[in-house]
Amino acid sequence: MSDRMEDRDALAAEYVLGTLEAREAAMVAAALPTDPALAEAVAAWEAKLAPLTALAPPEAPPPDLWARIEAALEPAAAPAVAAWWRRLLDPWRAGAIGATAVAAGLAAVMILRPAPEPRLMTVLLTDREQPAWLVEADRAGIRLASLNTRPAPPDRVLELWALPQGATAPTSLGLIPADGRLTVRPATIRPSPGMLIEITLEPPGGSPIGRPTGPIQFIGRLALATGS
Repeated sequence: MSDRMEDRDALAAEYVLGTLEAREAAMVAAALPTDPALAEAVAAWEAKLAPLTALAPPEAPPPDLWARIEAALEPAAAPAVAAWWRRLLDPWRAGAIGATAVAAGLAAVMILRPAPEPRLMTVLLTDREQPAWLVEADRAGIRLASLNTRPAPPDRVLELWALPQGATAPTSLGLIPADGRLTVRPATIRPSPGMLIEITLEPPGGSPIGRPTGPIQFIGRLALATGS
């Protein structure tokens, strides 16, 4: 315990959260009146964790809880353990347990929550290196928007394609509507840096063979968006 007293902040945190063993908690409580630094650390942690206790208000245990605990324990251990549970679940301790559960839950969410998937972007260029289309991609899908591009000729349509690195043939992402906006959620490919995005000129209804038949009108590669 003397070694633990050297790290007063961590000890105070465990004391306020109620995670210390009963013997250690009693020793901390006994030391508070004569250890100003420890008392200050305990007060600081109580202030930090006070908002969490509001999320889990104390509740009285069921009336038959003690009887069920004692019935489940060996006779020799039952009185001591039941008494320990009573102390642990009094109103102050119940609040501490609620704060511990909430804090642990929040920590688990922060640790286990996956990092946000990076946003990818590219600007599709014309054969004269002029920007024509903006493409954005993330886990929600691939979004295409026109940058004042001329519509396709009346007897042709524009079709959007994606070619992941290492793939041998592009995958059609669909025909581009007249308003120049398209959002797709491809099931067979996943947007990734370096993926080639292209738009070809195809016959009405799109390519009849599942791969581009007309000339490439616009092309670009997905890259990590600035700030992702």
